[in-house]
Amino acid sequence: MRILGLDHGERRIGVAVSDATGTIATPHSVIDRRVADVPVALRSLVTEFAVERVVVGLPLLLSGEEGQAARSARAFADEVAEETGLPVLLQDERYTTVTAEDALIEGGVRRRRRRDVRDKVAAAVMLQSYLDRRMHDDDGDDQA
Repeated sequence: MRILGLDHGERRIGVAVSDATGTIATPHSVIDRRVADVPVALRSLVTEFAVERVVVGLPLLLSGEEGQAARSARAFADEVAEETGLPVLLQDERYTTVTAEDALIEGGVRRRRRRDVRDKVAAAVMLQSYLDRRMHDDDGDDQA
């Protein structure tokens, strides 16, 4: 089952896609909210990859509580569910951007290029976290 991972942001949405087995997440693209028709872009991705589920990053505060960004992500997840007709789950995304940035720096990616790819790499980190948790969840619970 292919799963789409979305790292929701005010300006950009990072996109990652799992492989067909739902095991490995790969960075895909960044949707620029200022120029893209987001619903059209999402429906196109769902069709292109035959996506069966969407995972949206939930930016919790370090305390684990939800702030304004988390409420915005929840509203975005509701919109994605409505637009795609697919199940949409939320996944804790604390530290994904930092992890993505660290990986890009370690990989020798220059600052300007990092800015261009950071969101899709963060989406892949978040989606991989979901996939790993799902694979190791003994109770079969598929909720984030």
